[in-house]
Amino acid sequence: MTITDPADYWDPLWASGRRYRSLGPEEQQLTRHFLSAGRGRPALDIGCGDGTLARYLHADLGYRTTAIDCSSAALKIAQAEQNANDGPVFQQLDIETGDTSVLPDAGYALVTCRLVFAFIKDKPAFLDRIRCLLPPGGTFWLVTPLAERLPEERKSIGITMQQAELLTASWSSVRSEDLDSMRCYALRP
Repeated sequence: MTITDPADYWDPLWASGRRYRSLGPEEQQLTRHFLSAGRGRPALDIGCGDGTLARYLHADLGYRTTAIDCSSAALKIAQAEQNANDGPVFQQLDIETGDTSVLPDAGYALVTCRLVFAFIKDKPAFLDRIRCLLPPGGTFWLVTPLAERLPEERKSIGITMQQAELLTASWSSVRSEDLDSMRCYALRP
């Protein structure tokens, strides 16, 4: 699915009360299995939506998490659901067009992207941007539906096998695990 202006697309959906797949126990277990303990290291959650994954990374895995989304409506929900003094830092930023120098860290031990990759317009440029944010030993954790496992009317929210090949090319380490209609990837530069 190609979206011309992501904020214009996502803001009304979030503002109307629309919610997306929750971070269930199985996905939490896979995330914990593939990612090491944060120990205060920086993490960046791209397309954080209501902040569920960002809060999990921060509170349960121990990362110092920055969470970004292009949608101000999503960020308003994320901030409202957070404890006042402890939790991720939420920031409005479109990862495709925004200036990443405004992020609090130049590099991240972990970059996550959950249920977002199918909507990225320029996937090669996006992946290059991610590689620039990861130091050696860092991990890019990506969770995405696979188009081939979705009903015809929902295939646009998943990635094709060709897009999966593009995603996994040029990484020194690629690990993945299936989770029903989704695939979870742990990629290292």
